[in-house]
Amino acid sequence: MNTTDMRGILMWVGFLAIFAAGMLFSGRLKKQIEEDGIETVGTISRVVDDESREGITTYVYARYRNGDGEEVEGVLTNAPSNLFPGQKVHLKYHPRHQMNAD
Repeated sequence: MNTTDMRGILMWVGFLAIFAAGMLFSGRLKKQIEEDGIETVGTISRVVDDESREGITTYVYARYRNGDGEEVEGVLTNAPSNLFPGQKVHLKYHPRHQMNAD
């Protein structure tokens, strides 16, 4: 096996490790939001379509006030595709990870 092949393999291993870590963090965060999340009402602030080679991913953002009264904009996980800017939504956010809500 030459050096180029080894670099390719190491790059894929690194990519897979980062992807797995991201999935693990995402799963843990979702569980923490379900268990310890704070419920509030927010307003959809924007809907963004991100096109990549794998297809189009839609990100839905909402603005809401946290427990300290500060306005936060966070991305909604598992948001339905029919949401639109200005729409009111009930959501939960984790106090330590306020930029992610469910």
